[in-house]
Amino acid sequence: MQKDDKNNQNKKHTHPITRIIQDIVSTLADLGFEVALGQEIEDEYHNFDALNVPKDHPARDMQDTFWLKPLSARKLLRTQTSDVQIRFMEKNKPPFRIVSPGKVFRNEATDATHEVQFHQVEGLMVGKDVSLAQLKGVLETVLKKLFGDDVQIRLRPGYFPFVEPGVEIDMICSKCHGTGCPACGHNGWIEVLGAGMVNPKVLNGVGIDSREWQGFAFGMGVERLAMLKYGIDDVRLLYSGDLRFGEQF
Repeated sequence: MQKDDKNNQNKKHTHPITRIIQDIVSTLADLGFEVALGQEIEDEYHNFDALNVPKDHPARDMQDTFWLKPLSARKLLRTQTSDVQIRFMEKNKPPFRIVSPGKVFRNEATDATHEVQFHQVEGLMVGKDVSLAQLKGVLETVLKKLFGDDVQIRLRPGYFPFVEPGVEIDMICSKCHGTGCPACGHNGWIEVLGAGMVNPKVLNGVGIDSREWQGFAFGMGVERLAMLKYGIDDVRLLYSGDLRFGEQF
């Protein structure tokens, strides 16, 4: 075995998913966020009802959710880590800041950009004077940690049942720096996450008076961020178990 091969064999490699989660969590920890973890098998109330997801919302259909037998128990594999936010708010009084990394599940076809299991990192901050401006500042700090100090973001209106107003967060394309290329669909921007101000219905539902407290929440898909950061063109590579893939990181 040549010396270079031996050095590569002894080198420590961190999986891209693990690396992204560590970078996000450590950055938010520096901003005063504490880690809150939850369960992957969840009930319908904490996964949907408490998050203001209507009974007839498409996300509840069998096409999107893995329901567990017996169906009468209304148990499922969580579709988002937002359930952690609900369970935390039920047991804790504001103000607080939490970040909740974890695995989620969606019953959909697997292809180059979709998997039935993936990871999210969600953040929640509730206080007296929490604002969209603070949300923007937090997200800029996180994305600069991942993609460099020249990151620029923009907020667009978006709809999510558990936030009002809701926003989509776009990041200027790190490949073309906004001039337009195939990676960003030639528009110079790439959608990276969803966020918004916590819907008053959600706060009131967990016993937090929305007339006194307000907050923001955001959710990031870890695999999507890893693909953008490392130029990975097929999400299935992240779950291939191929050592040759892992040794690149």
